[in-house]
Amino acid sequence: MTMTDIAPTTGPDDAHASHLAHNYHPLPVRLVAGEGAWLRDADGTAYLDLLAGYSALNFGHRHPRLIAAAHAQLDRLTLTSRAFDHDLLDVFADRLAALLAPHLPADLVLPMNTGAEAVETAIKAARRWGYTVKGVPADAATIVVADNNFHGRTTTIVSFSTDPDAREGFGPYTPGFRVVPYGDADALAAAVDETTVAVLLEPVQGEAGVIVPPAGYLAAARAVCDQHGALLILDEIQSGLGRTGSTLACERAGVRPDLVTLGKALGGGIVPVSAVVGRGDVLGVLTPGTHGSTFGGNPLACAVALAVIDELETGEHQARARDLGDHLHGRLAELVDEGLLVGSRGVGLWAGIDVDPAWGTGRALSEALLARRVLVKDTHGSTVRIAPPLTIEKADLDWGLDQLAAALRG
Repeated sequence: MTMTDIAPTTGPDDAHASHLAHNYHPLPVRLVAGEGAWLRDADGTAYLDLLAGYSALNFGHRHPRLIAAAHAQLDRLTLTSRAFDHDLLDVFADRLAALLAPHLPADLVLPMNTGAEAVETAIKAARRWGYTVKGVPADAATIVVADNNFHGRTTTIVSFSTDPDAREGFGPYTPGFRVVPYGDADALAAAVDETTVAVLLEPVQGEAGVIVPPAGYLAAARAVCDQHGALLILDEIQSGLGRTGSTLACERAGVRPDLVTLGKALGGGIVPVSAVVGRGDVLGVLTPGTHGSTFGGNPLACAVALAVIDELETGEHQARARDLGDHLHGRLAELVDEGLLVGSRGVGLWAGIDVDPAWGTGRALSEALLARRVLVKDTHGSTVRIAPPLTIEKADLDWGLDQLAAALRG
């Protein structure tokens, strides 16, 4: 796919004031069409997508197999609610469990819609398991989390965020969480005690700037959870489903969590699909009436997610993320060596790059790249994330990195 293959489309009328709430500060581009790794605005200008919807678009825009699955299901059935079963629900759960079984005890699958819902579900399951199975006194359960985490934006989740923008002004905050420095295994071990029902971590912190923990960190977290009879919950909503060069990022560390949360790429960039997958004795504490979702596991979501699983079962996308990821990190290292970047880090087809404050902010670099028809997004002031679709052509990736170098030389 190239930038010339997307037909231009007439855009909306911007002459009136919008009623849209201002909870985002997007880059000044209005997109109307997309295919693969390319997007087009209302004027027909093509842009290379190096963000991929924060990994929701791991398979690119409008992947043919995913679109075909959605179209076929739209002609059959879109929603039943969980008051009734449908013909794809058990198939989805079985196929997802089989995909993940080599990497964790994938006994049960609990489908939801958004990533935040999956995390909330995991928190609820861990707490109830702690009370009914582990024997933690009522309302005394604690969960250990890491600073600079990003697990969603619900009131419970922002209660343990250390990002002032996400947290401030939304109290009173939900108790029961202990925050420790990410990557510090000793601090994590010191925070775990008999009340701890779970340790909740991102194998790679995405929103924080693609922070990869030190070698052995996840294994140390697994060991301390085993020592204290606590659950290890890994949030793979951004890192999972091919992004790091493996189906799950935890594979790279050789660590098996008790629960994993999935989202984003599971819906192929078409519909919101999330899930919690893991131990049957943990998810089994959520009995009828204790947790649910009207749209969770709906037929349309299952149809698209099954097509996503088809894509992942071949291993092609994981291998592509490894190969192109090596190339990406090699080229970014050259920019660091040249003094154009302060630093870069990441794994697979996923990177965080740090801009020299003397050059400007991450937002300024994002705007400079927008002017060069490359789409990225800044985070935490001086950092920019790069996460193209796993289907991107190497020549297109190189073109985007050429634009990055040119913008920095500016």
